[in-house]
Amino acid sequence: MADKDAKFEALQQHGTLNPRPKEVRDELFLQDEFFDPRDLVQVKYEMLRRVQAEGQSVTEASANFGFSRPSFYQALSAFEQAGLAGLVPHKRGPKQAHKLTDEVLTFIGEQRQKEPSVRLPDLVKLVQDRFGIRVHPRSIERSLLRHQKKLR
Repeated sequence: MADKDAKFEALQQHGTLNPRPKEVRDELFLQDEFFDPRDLVQVKYEMLRRVQAEGQSVTEASANFGFSRPSFYQALSAFEQAGLAGLVPHKRGPKQAHKLTDEVLTFIGEQRQKEPSVRLPDLVKLVQDRFGIRVHPRSIERSLLRHQKKLR
């Protein structure tokens, strides 16, 4: 049981925990412990393999592995482009501070030069007044930390 809990923790930490393991109805996953319906990468790979190597229909494989047909084709495309690594889910949402453009960051730097003790909530207000965008104080803080790391 400890091994299963450790695997659950690892899958969750790496973002590869299948959110719908109970929807996996493929016989191998029901009969053999090697096949783990909680392992999203393993489930996707086996779904693709079933269609490609065994000739199962996309509709049947998708249903047996708990995916929609569009999800099957997305997995297939990702696998064809990047191999097994393509089946690992990517973080959703913005990948960078898209509101904090170079112009906004320059403005923040200027404000901090004028008044080094300026607080983050005050910077948020200044940015909103100047650029008309709402930025979370933590976003500014992370950006400033990244900038400090670059200077080292």
